[in-house]
Amino acid sequence: MSKVQEIGPRLGIAATCAALGLSRATYYRSLRPRSERRRRPPPRALAPEEKAGVLAVLHETRFADLAPAEVYAGLLGEDRYLCSVRTMYRILAENAEVRERRGQLRHPAYSVPELLATRPNELWSWDITKLLGPAKWTYYYLYTILDVYSRYAVGWMVAYREAAYLAERLIAETCRRQGIVPGSLTVHADRGSSMTSKPVALLLSDLGVTKSHSRPHVSNDNPYSEAQFKTLKYRPDFPARFGSIEHARAHCRDFFAWYNEEHHHAGLGYLRPCEVHWGLAGEVVAQRARVLAEAYARHPERFPHGLPKPAKPPTEVWINKPKATSLFGPEGTILASRPDGDAHRCPRTNDRDPARDRSTPLTRESERVEVVQ
Repeated sequence: MSKVQEIGPRLGIAATCAALGLSRATYYRSLRPRSERRRRPPPRALAPEEKAGVLAVLHETRFADLAPAEVYAGLLGEDRYLCSVRTMYRILAENAEVRERRGQLRHPAYSVPELLATRPNELWSWDITKLLGPAKWTYYYLYTILDVYSRYAVGWMVAYREAAYLAERLIAETCRRQGIVPGSLTVHADRGSSMTSKPVALLLSDLGVTKSHSRPHVSNDNPYSEAQFKTLKYRPDFPARFGSIEHARAHCRDFFAWYNEEHHHAGLGYLRPCEVHWGLAGEVVAQRARVLAEAYARHPERFPHGLPKPAKPPTEVWINKPKATSLFGPEGTILASRPDGDAHRCPRTNDRDPARDRSTPLTRESERVEVVQ
């Protein structure tokens, strides 16, 4: 409020409130004296001594376990009227005596995960999708770990089922192959049973990896894995059904080789994920710049905006980038906007430990799991 009073006369109240994200009504309401803002009690409201009498009746032993509606009806049967049922509830609420008597699940308020990646192997996103099997109601499960900064699929696996111990095995093997140093990686996932299981949480803790989870029922909190699954399933050669798990693994092996080594990703300035992941983006951008410069030298009239420059990969990649807030400089000047929020502010996870999460490893030949980078 003080900032609006200081800068508002020079820049305008409306513009200053908009820059600070403050409602003009809130600002003008703050200028009114406190006495004018105090709400007068309704003329039909009970006096304090009447409220105390109603509360004393509700505290009587015979009424202690009855709902206000029962108390109201019982008093009418005794030729007594104190107040309405709603007023009884209001008096009880004022004294913090209204609550659910049964044990109810209280859902916590989940904060928005705000994650930032400025280099490869700093932020991974992983998820599981179903692949249709040869018959109705049969599925294979594709586990995929994606590097958010480079969009490089660092690890994947096709299995017969979704289980925590399979995810634990995939994450451990992928971290080993990528040479992850403790304290350098954050792994983000949704709130599936495998993602929030205790075996996976303990593994990430042992590896020194920070875990992050999406908000419940919010698919936008895990956009990169969802987009990668869409690319997989919208390819022309994606079959309607897979004849066997070997068929699914062979298809995914070809897809991820194409995705990592050949696919020019629009989100990376049409670079390939492998080029960004392994630090080759600078050489490719320089080579493209030379080609464009030669084309410009031959026909400059075809480039009305001057020398064309190749697209570059982003220097930072966000999951839920914080909203920008304007900062005021000296003399009321508005400086450039900056994101407001911490890069790794993630929601807490209510981990469960179902008995099936630590099931006995499968031993049949047909149940072997193939882990491929």
